[in-house]
Amino acid sequence: MNLPRSRHRMNLFIERNHARRLDELAAKKGVSKSSIVAAALSAWLAPEAGDQREAAMAKRLDRLSRQFEKLERDQNILIETVALYVRYFLTVSTPLPEAHQEAAKAQGRARFEQFVEQLGRHLLRGRSLVRDVYEEIQPGGTGSGDAAASPQSAESMQEART
Repeated sequence: MNLPRSRHRMNLFIERNHARRLDELAAKKGVSKSSIVAAALSAWLAPEAGDQREAAMAKRLDRLSRQFEKLERDQNILIETVALYVRYFLTVSTPLPEAHQEAAKAQGRARFEQFVEQLGRHLLRGRSLVRDVYEEIQPGGTGSGDAAASPQSAESMQEART
């Protein structure tokens, strides 16, 4: 009595590199090469698999786009902040007499070294300077009651938009 076979035997030619990788994967996973090829063919031939892959890729791209837009916005804020500070500094700074310039340069180097050390410590803590300043101004988050002024609220509103 001949029973119908659920599988069909095929002899195929594949590249050596693919054959080697197939052997390695089968040994690593402890499954047959036939089962790996069958799973790959099922994924390749299933029409919904392509749609699922495309939807997953679109979702990832959307998320990356939102993250990129947030980075771009934050970078623009940073550039504008630095530009505003430089303009203010150059506007209000008075030139030093020649006799005081060497002392001012030495003090500037010392202050810069102190700034870099403080920046390093701050970055190691992993906290936001904006949040630290906000907490110094309004300890415990109490104050004017303006939730939109808090950095946490601003971050939450931005995340809600993305």
